[in-house]
Amino acid sequence: MSATVVAALDKHSGKTTLSLPANQRYACAGGVTMVFEGKVYSPPWATSGAEALAAKLQSGGSVKTAEAFLREADGDFAFIIAEQERIIAGRDAVGVQPLYYGENADAAALATRKKVLWKLGIADVKSFPPGHLALVSRSGFKFQPVKRLPYAEPKPVSMADAASTLQRLLCESVRMRVSGLSEVAVAFSGGLDSSIVAFLASKCHVSVNLTHVSLENRAETVEARKAAEALGLPLQVHLFREEYVEAAAAAVTALIEEADPVKVSIGIPFYWTAEKAAAAGFRVLLAGQGADELFGGYQRYVKAYVAYGAEKAWKMMVEDVAGLHESNIERDVKICSFHGVELRLPFASYELAKFATALPVELKFERKADSLRKLVLRKAAENLGLPASIAMKPKKAVQYSTGVNATLKKIAMKQNMTVAEYVRKLLS
Repeated sequence: MSATVVAALDKHSGKTTLSLPANQRYACAGGVTMVFEGKVYSPPWATSGAEALAAKLQSGGSVKTAEAFLREADGDFAFIIAEQERIIAGRDAVGVQPLYYGENADAAALATRKKVLWKLGIADVKSFPPGHLALVSRSGFKFQPVKRLPYAEPKPVSMADAASTLQRLLCESVRMRVSGLSEVAVAFSGGLDSSIVAFLASKCHVSVNLTHVSLENRAETVEARKAAEALGLPLQVHLFREEYVEAAAAAVTALIEEADPVKVSIGIPFYWTAEKAAAAGFRVLLAGQGADELFGGYQRYVKAYVAYGAEKAWKMMVEDVAGLHESNIERDVKICSFHGVELRLPFASYELAKFATALPVELKFERKADSLRKLVLRKAAENLGLPASIAMKPKKAVQYSTGVNATLKKIAMKQNMTVAEYVRKLLS
């Protein structure tokens, strides 16, 4: 959320409090107050999810209204409804908008930042489960699933049919996320995922501006320039010296509220991207996060397929999709929010995720160690008309391609630390 929000229920008195800026607060009937953050992309709740939900709450029935909204609304959002002695909260099915919860002997609370709950004396802070509704009372939290990803067993489908359906879902997801915009920035590596997002956005009558960041003298920047030229889209390149990594690491660790070396190393390039997009006047940033988990972009999936078979590889991907909000999305949304930029993720679409998790493993990679990954996504890209140099480009992890990971190791070594020890120090 754009500003830190905290809702708490006193377990002794049963009274609720909701702390947030006045411009984010919606007063409803019967003393009910609501806060909403995010975007709804489809009917029947239209694009102003907050106003639509607040209007429904005016007629009462908070739980049924919230449940219907969570089930029907297609978007990226979190909401909190504070009644006099009860709190109701929900989060979209993929978990794009950050929301955390926890309780102790005195209070049960929700917040959009972990540190707020830590300050309340709640040590065990957890990420709110996507697609769930929470009812919070003096007895604590009661969760009910409303709209979770089904994770159905894969069914046979041809590559041609799968790619055709994927094309349609990708086009629709991007279209919804740029609707109403005149311009948008795209976090651009020159790889498959960001190129698909940029290419499809450019077909939606919106001005697309590619933003690429890296340390100096990296081969990936050359590749990004080639990809941008092939797509015919304007590219802004921002190169950083190694000495900038240390300050960025401290900022990112504080923002993501975790001492996770991998998340920090990935977060640093994203921090720079959001910073530069904001400085250029953009208020919406598109990115390709989620594609690797949905379509088998990591080598560990291939290794599991080769060693143990399709079922093991499929289960690994399902687990990663289920945890995508914690492993990647919350990190990047919080970084963008800090810079005043709204992050929109076309691959983090409920319908797209539901479709992708039900695809057979063999449509994502072959059962051999050197398999090119994300096969069905590459086929869809080819069908859409992306250049072959992009559609068939192998994946490179951003923390390695930008040089950030190696630089973090250098910084830590100078202090006689591992990277893990270094980021723990930064968080403390």
